[in-house]
Amino acid sequence: MPSRKFADGEVVRGRWPGSSLYYEVEILSHDSTSQLYTVKYKDGTELELKENDIKPLTSFRQRKGGSTSSSPSRRRGSRSRSRSRSPGRPPKSARRSASASHQANIKEARREVEVKLTPLILKPFGNSISRYNGESEHTERNDVPHKNTQEKFNLSQESSYISTQYSLRPRREEVKLKEIDSKEEKFIAKELAVRTFEVTPIRAKDLEFGGVPGVFLIMFGLPVFLFLLLLICKQKDPSLLNFPPPLPALYELWETRVFGVYLLWFLIQVLFYLLPIGKVVEGTPLIDGRRLKYRLNGFYAFILTSAVIGASLFQGVEFHYVYSHFLQFALGATVFCVVLSVYLYMRSLKAPQNDLSPASSGNAVYDFFIGRELNPRIGTFDLKYFCELRPGLIGWVVINLVMLLAEMKIQDRAIPSLAMILVNSFQLLYVVDALWNEEALLTTMDIIHDGFGFMLAFGDLVWVPFIYSFQAFYLVSHPNEVSWPMASLIIVLKLCGYVIFRGANSQKNAFRKNPSDPKLAHLKTIHTSTGKNLLVSGWWGFVRHPNYLGDLIMALAWSLPCGFNHILPYFYVIYFTMLLVHREARDEYHCKKKYGVAWEKYCQRVPYRIFPYIY
Repeated sequence: MPSRKFADGEVVRGRWPGSSLYYEVEILSHDSTSQLYTVKYKDGTELELKENDIKPLTSFRQRKGGSTSSSPSRRRGSRSRSRSRSPGRPPKSARRSASASHQANIKEARREVEVKLTPLILKPFGNSISRYNGESEHTERNDVPHKNTQEKFNLSQESSYISTQYSLRPRREEVKLKEIDSKEEKFIAKELAVRTFEVTPIRAKDLEFGGVPGVFLIMFGLPVFLFLLLLICKQKDPSLLNFPPPLPALYELWETRVFGVYLLWFLIQVLFYLLPIGKVVEGTPLIDGRRLKYRLNGFYAFILTSAVIGASLFQGVEFHYVYSHFLQFALGATVFCVVLSVYLYMRSLKAPQNDLSPASSGNAVYDFFIGRELNPRIGTFDLKYFCELRPGLIGWVVINLVMLLAEMKIQDRAIPSLAMILVNSFQLLYVVDALWNEEALLTTMDIIHDGFGFMLAFGDLVWVPFIYSFQAFYLVSHPNEVSWPMASLIIVLKLCGYVIFRGANSQKNAFRKNPSDPKLAHLKTIHTSTGKNLLVSGWWGFVRHPNYLGDLIMALAWSLPCGFNHILPYFYVIYFTMLLVHREARDEYHCKKKYGVAWEKYCQRVPYRIFPYIY
């Protein structure tokens, strides 16, 4: 798979043949055989250039002088002077004072910088997107208007230009000019600070989840909805016609002992996380170039947890206690989640700017929900990474086991029902797969984009264990007999979903890890200006998110063993569909912002989003 540095449609600087001058050009195409780029200059001229004759825009924006086409006498370090004059004597034509001459230089620098650099920022080619062509990701996240970006850039270039002018004046005049330079620099710095301050606030339309009102309703609505759902499920007839269900007294929802058991569970998982077993890998690069290290021992933690649970059962520990106090455990987990979210927000107020999440906005309510700090850590203990896969995901399997034992006790069964066995087996496979492929978590949006706040804390610690186990919770009080032919069809559906889910994720992770892997040479790609490639064949040429498609098929297989007497067991499928559609929309937004023209080409090649043949 030939490597290339620049993408089609990208705006760069190309060297004019036979000279050292670079001009703004657009990449039209690339010949993988000759390794030549076909480029188009602003006057319409099309030429073929080598990769060495092309440079990104950022390499010119960081220069401290004027344009590369400036005359030698204007370049930094130039010492050319007339032979007919003494170096210490000003020319005859310069009869003005030092101050007037200096002001003229400032005006000249302003004109030159604005004339030469304004087209570079304000007039991109065709459908190229100027946000990703030569600008940093920090500018993208804050979505600063181009006009203000140009103003700040002109000021900084002007300051740099003035400071690099050569001087042939007497020392007394140089001292005066230094004083003037100092005053000018202070004035420019002050003006730049004011302008920067004016453009930094995040606009409300950039906020997700309906902005501040939306996240406020979510934070209060989700816990209430969770408890109403569990109360409905415990009714003899869990019909929506019986809504609202009888509400228990407050003292029936809280028990200190239950909260203590939940804390013990959380601390045991912390202990397993800190064990020096499993390999250590690096995450994706942060904004400052650092790469955090993560220990991959989630599968070992699952094995140790299974051993502890098995030993407890052998000792006669009554796990039915969890089922009979299920609402109290849900409330205890919710209280712990709120306390953790408050701690995360308070500590984020002291976090450096580089440690903040790209999704944070500066609004206290929104940042409390979405998470202000990207990777909150206590030493080497990563709070977000730990909560993603440990207490909630492993707790989900434990709760399913509790429901299986509760079904046998309440329904007086010698063995669990086939429906309960299917639900437990399917979801156990899902959890084991996630823990076995733990490294794939490091490239997800949760880790690289979203901060750690109420959204992820509640989702990981409350929603996953108490909602994802909902089918097993339903079967305890509402048994359903499944025939073996029906069970066989459900198993085939589950396996089809799993093959799509695992195949798509494995292909993506292998490509991200080593794009040059010979096993992936048959895959077609689209090159992007970020240096990364987008897969347009294999699973990722079928639909844009084949892993989401596999996930939804598996979710349906989890619900089918519960039968069709009530819609309640299918709540998970309905919710999960809405979740993935929303998540897909977020992915689309961030990918379009990051990859620009390349993403538009990818969408043309792969028009279907999650479901094939449905746009």
